[in-house]
Amino acid sequence: MSTPATSCAVKPAISARPKVVSVNGTVIPREAIARETQNHPATKPIEAWQAAARALAVRELLLQEARRLELRPTPTSDAEGRRETDDEALIRQLVEREVAVPEPDEATCQRYFEQNRKRFRSPDLYEVAHILIAAPLESDARTKAREQAEALLRDLLEHPNRFGDRAKAHSACPSGQVGGSLGQIGPGQTVPEFEAALGRIPAGAIGPEPIESRYGFHIARVDRRIEGRDLPFEVARPRIAAYLAEHVRRTAIRQYLSLLAGRAVLEGVALDAAQSPLMQ
Repeated sequence: MSTPATSCAVKPAISARPKVVSVNGTVIPREAIARETQNHPATKPIEAWQAAARALAVRELLLQEARRLELRPTPTSDAEGRRETDDEALIRQLVEREVAVPEPDEATCQRYFEQNRKRFRSPDLYEVAHILIAAPLESDARTKAREQAEALLRDLLEHPNRFGDRAKAHSACPSGQVGGSLGQIGPGQTVPEFEAALGRIPAGAIGPEPIESRYGFHIARVDRRIEGRDLPFEVARPRIAAYLAEHVRRTAIRQYLSLLAGRAVLEGVALDAAQSPLMQ
């Protein structure tokens, strides 16, 4: 009985570690790839292995080009005193020499600013007080805590002047001792669900329903909203220039790596410019 013919037109997907990974005949040791996998978290070990192999292959390709151009490493140190290795220095010097990264001009920065005005606005700030009825997620106390918060809220909507006293008596947050006051808060200072709810509460009012979070149920009062303001171009320009320069840099590096990979003899790996140590 004959066996079915296997097509040679389609390459099977890699499902195991390749036996050899090499760049222009230089083999990357399996031990080095195994160590590198810790820097490439993945759902499957083979995916971490492949990502590590690509990263080391890109690094080897860059180092080979630096040596071909007879560059000599001149390591530098950062503000914390950490010194580059010779390999890191060679890669940096290669990019500085071979990859042109023009600085964005004034017109480009201004155009980006006008097209993305919402990104250049200071955030709204809130002066807030709250009462926390604590209950861990997925606990039996959750339902009871919700009922307690709803009852307390009904009382406060009728008698808002009792908020401070109720905070001292019932809140599981240390702020309860100062009438529930959290002071002035901005983005990222509270849990996302609490922060999102603040935008729906008018200044000077108590929220119409408890806010559920991982900590339990919050009754919130917004005492004051400080509206954000549009930043002038002069303030936003340094950030815009840095962002655009980094975008151009990454594009130029990808193109340069694609050029090097096209001239290289690779075995056991398909190079991806995004895996370059320069793109981290």
